[in-house]
Amino acid sequence: MMARLYGFQKKDLIRVYENMMLARKLDEKMMILLRQGKGFFHMACSGHEAAQLAAANTLNAGKDWSYPYYRDSAFSIAMGMTSKEQLQAFLAKADDPSSGGRQMPHHFSKRELNIVTQSSATGTQYLQSVGCGMACKLNKEKEVVYVSSGEGTTSQGDFHEALNWSSREKLPVIFHVQDNEYAISVHISEQTSGGSVFSMVSGYQNLGRFDVDGTDFFETHLAFKKAVGRARKGKGPSVIISHVVRLEPHSSSDDQLKYRTKDEIDEMRKNDPILKFRNECITNKVIKKEEFEKIDIKLKDQVDQDADWAEAQDHPEVATATNHLYSNEMPKGKHMTNTINDKIVIIDAINHALAEEMDRNDKMIIYGQDVADPKGGVFTATKGLTDKYGHDRVFNSPLAESSIVGSAIGLATAGYKPVVEIQFADYIWTAMMQIRNELATIRYRSNNAWSCPAVIRVPVGGYIHGGLCHSQSIDGFFIHLPGIYIAYPSNAADAKGLLKMACRMEDPVIFMEHKGIYRQGYAVSPEPDEDYLLPFGQANLVQEGTDISIITWGAMVQKSIDAVNSFSLDDGVVEIIDLRTLNPLDFSTINKSIQKTGKALVVHEDNLTNGPGAEISALIGDRCFEMLDGPIRRVAAKDSPVPYNMYLEADVLPQVSDIEEALIELLEY
Repeated sequence: MMARLYGFQKKDLIRVYENMMLARKLDEKMMILLRQGKGFFHMACSGHEAAQLAAANTLNAGKDWSYPYYRDSAFSIAMGMTSKEQLQAFLAKADDPSSGGRQMPHHFSKRELNIVTQSSATGTQYLQSVGCGMACKLNKEKEVVYVSSGEGTTSQGDFHEALNWSSREKLPVIFHVQDNEYAISVHISEQTSGGSVFSMVSGYQNLGRFDVDGTDFFETHLAFKKAVGRARKGKGPSVIISHVVRLEPHSSSDDQLKYRTKDEIDEMRKNDPILKFRNECITNKVIKKEEFEKIDIKLKDQVDQDADWAEAQDHPEVATATNHLYSNEMPKGKHMTNTINDKIVIIDAINHALAEEMDRNDKMIIYGQDVADPKGGVFTATKGLTDKYGHDRVFNSPLAESSIVGSAIGLATAGYKPVVEIQFADYIWTAMMQIRNELATIRYRSNNAWSCPAVIRVPVGGYIHGGLCHSQSIDGFFIHLPGIYIAYPSNAADAKGLLKMACRMEDPVIFMEHKGIYRQGYAVSPEPDEDYLLPFGQANLVQEGTDISIITWGAMVQKSIDAVNSFSLDDGVVEIIDLRTLNPLDFSTINKSIQKTGKALVVHEDNLTNGPGAEISALIGDRCFEMLDGPIRRVAAKDSPVPYNMYLEADVLPQVSDIEEALIELLEY
């Protein structure tokens, strides 16, 4: 008997069939609801069910971790999600456990089952699964991470970066590539070298490879059993390519007859995995045809009833549309009561802050390019930390910014505190997908079920003769990303207090460090002790004044001070505000200052056009217009890359003389 041959009891086979058929009936029902105008979008699982059930049946729901993709309906059901929950997601209802109606359907997520929230950005989940695999390895609990996609996604760099990292570290990650031969309309022959994902991934050491008929539950289950087994034994990751059939168009907005022939589709339907499973059970006299028919009727009735129930559920309240961009509470700040050094430079203050927080939190991990000892980072911010805390907690990453951020997301969602370094802001762009679509949105898109308290340290800015690729300011790109806090200190004490606060926050932080002032004497300050925590959104009044308010941050603070000091002005004419954080923005301090002075000058290093000064100026214009006695002025970099030649660099970047000219102009009003 087949049950004995394959090790499955009849009840287990019935459960497998029920889950596959439930996913199929949900596909059918959702398309009906869509045609009735009750839904907007659908992506069918039909044809992938056997491969997904094979995977789910080897994992422990709520203990192992899952990073599914948009076609993993059957997998999610087998892991514990209900048809009611999937229908709520389809109809975007308030109690949808995946996102509370915030995401399109089929972005499966449930905290209790360790099904991690996903976005629509295909491939990003791979690097996050690597970070989660790192957490599993650190936990030493023999947990396994499942991550999946279609074959088209394997063209993404994130896929290969994930294979490289997980193979190098022997991480317990199972990569499931569900190969239905079409990435929307593009056939695998146009997508993949040699037309084979299995061959393409052959060069990775420590990587198990399995090439299976994904329409055959038993063959695919055996592959997953082997892959999961070797992962739990610490032998490393595996890639399972399951060849499946896509019985429906890519999505409800797709017409596959535009790129597939009817004969091809008819031939493909002969490999329907549900029919194959049912026929094999009947042929081997394990389950009767009549039993299957009863199950089919039961599940259709269940889905119909569940759909009626889901339709009756409440939509999210309109007032909640912007909820959960951030955590509800921020750690409370602590005043500087004691100093432990008379003078300290910024780079050392950062180093000390990291060490103090590592001592405090054994879940904190530091990594990035060249951060480990003996080098300790290209600017030495992490010098001595590997020697003190070990290679498990302070280590070098691959030279891949997307990998750094993506893995940090996985670590953070698994309960760790990653503090990662992007070596130069100029190279952060390869991680932009992970930052914009993943890091910034996790709390929001999961309706507060998941959080990602990662810290990204980024050296920024010019004045170091670094040329086009070592001098960029990135403030203007990131201030408009809801869900991420931004710190930008101008001196050592602020750097320490803000970084320690960032390490304790429950939301992601981009921590910008101006490399040109790392060791500058004017940025030196007394070092606060380990208890000092500087709250975000609290600007510093550098000096008081009565006639003009300068709003600035970072390296521009000192240039503003120098500009004011160059005048033969009475003391107290110009007020200087150091924002310290760009998100949250302390507009109350700005407002209070302008109410007193009536004039505003915004000084920053990023480009003038669409730079952060434009937004700050707009806010001043909106909220302080009646207080103004003159135009709002900005001093910023020219709309140009930063050139290498010292004279050209000086022309592009804002100088003290530029601030002086703006002050003279404003004083005349």
